[in-house]
Amino acid sequence: MDDKQIEDRLRALESAQAAGAATLAGAQTTQAAAQAGSSATMAAMQAGNMATMVAGGAGFVVGIFIGLAIRSGR
Repeated sequence: MDDKQIEDRLRALESAQAAGAATLAGAQTTQAAAQAGSSATMAAMQAGNMATMVAGGAGFVVGIFIGLAIRSGR
């Protein structure tokens, strides 16, 4: 094997390693974005659940006072 063939094979190996590194970096970026999206979704879901619980509790308390007012008005 002469020097030219060795250089060609070395360049091909370097290109393959660079492509592998770029693929790995892309996969890691995709995974990080997916995790960030999942975290944002969970936070929004928790905020929605809490808002629903607070609104339901407030409606319950208001309903009690309206019921008491109607009852005492009779």
